[in-house]
Amino acid sequence: MTDTEVVVVGGGSTGCGVARDLAMRGVDVTLVEQGNLTHGTTGRMHGLLHSGGRYAVSDQSSAQECIAENRVLRDIADHCVEMTGGQFVQLEGDPDEYFEEKLAGCRECGIPVEVLSGQQAREEEPYLTKSVKRAIRVPDGAVDPFRLCVANAASAEEHGARIETHAEVVAVLKNGTQVTGVEVRHDSGPGKREHRRAGERETITADHVVNAAGAWAGQLGEMAGADVAVRPSKGAMVVTNCRQVDTVINRCRPKGDADIVVPHEATAILGTTDVEVDDPEDYPEEQWEVDLLIDELSKLVPILGEARTVRSFWGVRPLYEPPGAATEDPTDITRDYFLLDHADRDDLAGLTTIVGGKFTTYRLMAESVADHVCGKLGVSADCKTADVPLPGSEDFSVLREYMDEFGLRSPVGRRSVQRLGSRADEVLTTDGPNPVLCDCEAVTRAEVRDAIEGSGTDLNAVRIRTRASMGNCQGGFCCHRMAAELHPEYDESQSREALDELFQERWKGQRHALWGEQLSQAALNYALHATTMNRDRDPAEGDGTLDFGRFDSGAPNRPEETEARDGD
Repeated sequence: MTDTEVVVVGGGSTGCGVARDLAMRGVDVTLVEQGNLTHGTTGRMHGLLHSGGRYAVSDQSSAQECIAENRVLRDIADHCVEMTGGQFVQLEGDPDEYFEEKLAGCRECGIPVEVLSGQQAREEEPYLTKSVKRAIRVPDGAVDPFRLCVANAASAEEHGARIETHAEVVAVLKNGTQVTGVEVRHDSGPGKREHRRAGERETITADHVVNAAGAWAGQLGEMAGADVAVRPSKGAMVVTNCRQVDTVINRCRPKGDADIVVPHEATAILGTTDVEVDDPEDYPEEQWEVDLLIDELSKLVPILGEARTVRSFWGVRPLYEPPGAATEDPTDITRDYFLLDHADRDDLAGLTTIVGGKFTTYRLMAESVADHVCGKLGVSADCKTADVPLPGSEDFSVLREYMDEFGLRSPVGRRSVQRLGSRADEVLTTDGPNPVLCDCEAVTRAEVRDAIEGSGTDLNAVRIRTRASMGNCQGGFCCHRMAAELHPEYDESQSREALDELFQERWKGQRHALWGEQLSQAALNYALHATTMNRDRDPAEGDGTLDFGRFDSGAPNRPEETEARDGD
């Protein structure tokens, strides 16, 4: 049994933000997460740092929150943010009235804007379609949700919090109408810092429980006997092989699917769809969504129709529908956040739920929760999270190339410093060789080993921290290199288990992107791993012959075009 003042359930951006805020105020905090940090919605977003422009017509209070938090995150987490800028692009045929509404709404919300002619928009983004009529420039940006979430968790730990990943809540403990803690079941798989038996349970008693489980908040509320009306909404996204644009490109028209391209690191992310689902863990992955994103966004950026699609992925938004606000269309549900005090609402003391909202406003949401919980606990400390930089952003203003100092090629050094921020000296200074292990993302051995120190054998957590295996080859050339770095601290069986888990995670997102060059890449990955490690079969069985019949030679176009050609 473990005693703590506050249990935070959920290791996404909001949960980690709450843990950091409370820990900085001197509260004893334990955070539990059923998977890795960013397991849920946070790890499945398109990486947009909102300027507020997307909500300037439909939800001006959210727009104002977004531009305010945009500025805060640029100050406290600059190594997680790239201020790309953004454009809301009007094409010929798009309504003039909506463009003017968007422009006026941005100005009313205090969002800096500039109107660009079609020619100016294309000079800034040459791959935009020639049918651009005009555009509104806004201060959108790109943010790395993995890096930011880990930085919040690291800061929470520095201030005394306990962070437990792979710890699923199986029961909410109550004494009458008072919530007194949670019971968790620990997963003994990769990444556990403490060696536990598979399925081992732990009782964590607490003065207060914060439900920051996002799309799973309704399920946790049900365990406690409270109704939390979450309506999970699935959004599909597609990752291309390079940055076809360097600014965030939004379609300037009323809400709809497939209306944004976000440059992220060395890739572009196309988003998104909006489909209501019943279960945040169990929902269909649909090929039509991938096709829709490419088809619609090619109208904005035609080169996307020819781009190599590396993978697709799906996230589930934790939309909240207040009582009495029944809405048939999930796109009509507000993107605002809600703090539910279950003592007042359900006569259930000791439980607070935070639900809804957006990634950009996670810190503001966490501050609201921390203020509320501290009021319940009688803690009078003020919030400091808007002023104190996150780990990696302290004294970090100019990127150094590190070519001479660390013996790295300049682009590799630059990418490393962008990821590590002010921790670059600490991590990259090493007495031994520091080769690049992930060529696509330019991740060095020093970064991987630093991540292993914090994540154990969980190579997916290493991926989240470093971006290793997230490039064009999708781990084909680096997964085994990452697994090799687990030696000698971990034995052969642990390394193989970690490799299997990482490679399966990488494969999962490619299943709806297997055409053209990416199909050929998947076939190459299969051949390499089957021949070098016999990973396609039991070593005691078979003659070692590769089954290339599982793949064709690839096709330059989309699946439906390939089928049409094959039928000729």
